[in-house]
Amino acid sequence: MNLEEKLQIAEVLADMKVDIIEAGFPIASNGDFEAVSEISKNIKGSTIAGLARAKISDIERAWEAVKHAESPRIHTFIATSPIHMKYKLMKTESEVLESIKQTVTYARNLCDNIEWSCEDGGRSDLEFLYQCIELAIDCGASTINIPDTVGYTLPNEFGSIFKSVKNNVSNIDKAILSTHTHNDLGLAVANSIAAIQEGARQVECTINGIGERAGNAAYEEVVMAAIAVYNANLGIDTSRIMELSSIVEDISGIAKPPNKAIVGDNAFSHESGIHAAGVIENSDTFEPGVMTPEMVGARRQFVLGKHTGTHAVRMYLREAGFDPTETQVRDITRRVKDYGAEKKRVTKRELMRFAREGNVFREKVKE
Repeated sequence: MNLEEKLQIAEVLADMKVDIIEAGFPIASNGDFEAVSEISKNIKGSTIAGLARAKISDIERAWEAVKHAESPRIHTFIATSPIHMKYKLMKTESEVLESIKQTVTYARNLCDNIEWSCEDGGRSDLEFLYQCIELAIDCGASTINIPDTVGYTLPNEFGSIFKSVKNNVSNIDKAILSTHTHNDLGLAVANSIAAIQEGARQVECTINGIGERAGNAAYEEVVMAAIAVYNANLGIDTSRIMELSSIVEDISGIAKPPNKAIVGDNAFSHESGIHAAGVIENSDTFEPGVMTPEMVGARRQFVLGKHTGTHAVRMYLREAGFDPTETQVRDITRRVKDYGAEKKRVTKRELMRFAREGNVFREKVKE
């Protein structure tokens, strides 16, 4: 995304009252630096974070980008799992601890708000993880983020990491616990929820779940799950979720699958005759009653096809001004099913054509 596109998305996020916007990785490129810097200067109401590896040059570049923000944050990270330390960092545990001490302390001297992440935390040795987290907090980190970097951990395992950290890190009360999950096994949102259950109070997520490989925890799913399951008061304007999702889809060029939860075209669509009949009478029958389409800026739809029942056909015809008899409804429903069985899309226009052919239906008299 270029500067203008990032700024457009950041403006919507801030308007929706998102707490923290991690705007980019300033040292990665001049473009990323400029984008983070402009977002910091122009966006109000949200904390603006810049990402930095455990390197002084990264941290300095991140601070230069976010220092103009109303509420700046430096987010620095280093890997703590045996496989990452050995093959990526080529550092011992002692060297990683020394790096944490130096870089978190340096960052804290620049900025009051420091987040520290233990990359690949899900595969890290717990005893070593406790040491790293305690040290990071002692050096000034006020947010501790535990990532499932390769989407490897199961929800019960991931939740237990947060529980163990809360019970074994002596100064954990001085920091907010955060989660960052990947979707390689399709568990990113489930893992984030498991972390919340065990004390996480920040969730790092992305719109439409975009991200490395199979993506990250989807913002819209985490938000609505927290509201639906926990009745959480997040202060977020959820009515703009669909709008934001579409903006990100257009800018990124990454299309949402139609069955994508919350924001997919089919998320609030019903074709099955049994489902449609229930939803028409009471939407709670086949939708989670704690979440309506209107809550996320979407609309409920009844899809016409080979599984359609009479209830949906009758509803659409009456909305269009027709007054069919029950015999006529059954006949038109059969035609819809036959047409849909040929793998043809049954549009409302087709339904109206079926209604008028042979003068099968009589229209209501307009007053």
